[in-house]
Amino acid sequence: MRRIRWLLPALVALAVPSATVAAAEEPTINSGDTAWLLMSTALVMVMLPGLALFYGGLVRRKNVLSTIMHSFFGLAIVSVVWVLWGYSLAFGPDVNGLGIIGGLDFLGFSNVGLTPDTRYAGTIPHVLFASFQLMFAAITPALITGAFAERKRFGAFVVFTILWSTLVYSPLAHWVWAPGGWLRTMGALDFAGGTVVHISSGVSALVVALMIGKRHTNGDRMEPHDVPMTVLGAGLLWFGWFGFNAGSALAATGQAANALLVTNTAAGAATLTWVAASYLHRRKVSVVGAACGAVAGLVAITPASGFVTAGGAVLIGLAVGGLCYSATLLRARIKVDDALDVFAVHGVGGSFGALATGVLAVAAIGGFSGAIDGNPGQIVTQLIAVGATVAFSAAATFVIVKVVDLVLGLRVTPEHEEAGLDLSVHGEAAYQV
Repeated sequence: MRRIRWLLPALVALAVPSATVAAAEEPTINSGDTAWLLMSTALVMVMLPGLALFYGGLVRRKNVLSTIMHSFFGLAIVSVVWVLWGYSLAFGPDVNGLGIIGGLDFLGFSNVGLTPDTRYAGTIPHVLFASFQLMFAAITPALITGAFAERKRFGAFVVFTILWSTLVYSPLAHWVWAPGGWLRTMGALDFAGGTVVHISSGVSALVVALMIGKRHTNGDRMEPHDVPMTVLGAGLLWFGWFGFNAGSALAATGQAANALLVTNTAAGAATLTWVAASYLHRRKVSVVGAACGAVAGLVAITPASGFVTAGGAVLIGLAVGGLCYSATLLRARIKVDDALDVFAVHGVGGSFGALATGVLAVAAIGGFSGAIDGNPGQIVTQLIAVGATVAFSAAATFVIVKVVDLVLGLRVTPEHEEAGLDLSVHGEAAYQV
């Protein structure tokens, strides 16, 4: 009996170290990384009201509330969709190993716990990673709304947002960012959303603009009603973009710091070239042009922000400012009523940024090489990623718009459009005369 009493503490003592070793092998939360991602999530959320103000200032005053509502209410819609099924489709374990869509393991945020999941981020809670990704999912369909501003039924907007987020955004996010996604497996580089966010929204915006048709102007001047509002919105977007890009490092690291620097640098460079191009074309220094140029630079650096140097960011910004300005002129020539030039800025800027990543990526920054770092094949991979995103976004958006139009109808009546959507749809006025 005495031997048994002696053996029991010895066995417990042997068991304790092994349990300690097992616990040490579990992923642990890094408080610094977690704090940074909490802040980054909030920064990306601020981009939604920033976008609302940016778009709201660009439309006529009779449609400012309806335009702002698209961003505000879109955040509410996607916040629920993402928790119920969107995150699971985007980041759930791959279905059948095809790299196309995630399964239903995370339906309703089940199995999305408070501890790290090393498949996604090893030092932050899984629920925080999912919440950070939620903000990307929310702003992407909101970007599209600039294409159909001033003329789309609110019910059609709601249904379109639900379907687009589910059938376009979630699959693209899985392709590019999820473990096993086919573009990720191929080696496509998209640090923070050049393909997933900007090309997809830009191309989809062009499709919607073509399908919904032009606005009825009735002699109205189609000019921004509140330029200060637009500039304030651009400033908030610029501010929030630090979380968008630097937060995508998923840790408080040197790569995150570099992403912040190149984000700011590209935005500044693109602002310079857009304003210069506008001055050469119109002999005026455009304030709206400065705001649009900054956004174009932010768009273009998004896929490259984790892979390029500050010098690379200068090149990207200088090039994309003039490129996107030229795209707005082309849009005007072909008379497509993409009301707020979503395709010219996000579609063109995102495509350029994705391709520039294949040229300018250096291994010393993010571990991947582009053409200047001895890997010209990366350009081909980026071309495939851009082409696949364009084709899928265009085809899927066409089908979604067709279905919504058949079931609900896309456009408000001519009478409601003439009166303005603020009064005819929302029964409110932004300004009291």
